[in-house]
Amino acid sequence: MKQTITRISSAALLLALAASCSRTEQVAPSQQPTAATVNQDATRDSNLAMGNPSGAVTDATNSPNNYLMTKTQYTMSYSRDKGKPNWVSWHLSSAWLGSTARQDNFAADATLPSSWYHVGSTSYSGSGFDRGHNCPSADRTGSVADNTATFLMSNMMPQAPTNNQQTWAGLENYARTLVGQGYEIYIIAGSYGSGGTGSSGYATTIDAGRITVPSNCWKVMVVLPEGSSDASRVTTSTRIIAVNMPNTNSIGTSWGAYRTTVDAIESATGYNILSAVSSTVQATIESKVDTGPTS
Repeated sequence: MKQTITRISSAALLLALAASCSRTEQVAPSQQPTAATVNQDATRDSNLAMGNPSGAVTDATNSPNNYLMTKTQYTMSYSRDKGKPNWVSWHLSSAWLGSTARQDNFAADATLPSSWYHVGSTSYSGSGFDRGHNCPSADRTGSVADNTATFLMSNMMPQAPTNNQQTWAGLENYARTLVGQGYEIYIIAGSYGSGGTGSSGYATTIDAGRITVPSNCWKVMVVLPEGSSDASRVTTSTRIIAVNMPNTNSIGTSWGAYRTTVDAIESATGYNILSAVSSTVQATIESKVDTGPTS
């Protein structure tokens, strides 16, 4: 009887050890951390961390065409006389992304000075140009309020449909691909010049002359691994993607074909796009054309 009890006790001990080992294996990680794990450290940082390209100020009387507008979702310089932004600057990380659906609720921006003309949701109708987002809807899916902000007409520029829906959209999608790989990006986008070709032909203005059709659409992207003190982390080896696209419906669909230098965009616009970055670093990174992957 004693031997039987001993055998039963031994068997019970072995089963307990086996169960303990099994539980340990289930808790242990099965693979190395991925970019998604890194993204848990992402934060929503200043949309203007790389600097104010045109020195915009919130002064409706003295600076109506370089009017600074600061929103939670992005910061911009707005031009009253052109009816569109000069540039829009925003931060992109996984902290800005969620599951909110595209709202498609285009609306006039009530925060513009009341005496100014407010571009409305139908102001582009019949023009042959898209209501082209500067800060895209898909970069602000964390909440309905975030996504709705991207549909304010102050965030739009008249953009040729092929440019907006294919070439420009391809670069927007690529930026979010980089975020999925554990990067955060500072993006400054805008337009300049007068005269583009949409689906209904060439035009210099739309909406009875109240909105200027730009000749070019440009964007600069500063690609960083997730971290803090972002402007100070930009070095001569930081990847900078700069593009300058003609605002025409005959544009090629590969965004990589329109890569250029930050210097070239600054020359065309008169802006200092990465003014918060060390001038020594700027001198190197702003003269390079990106040669990295495009997908």
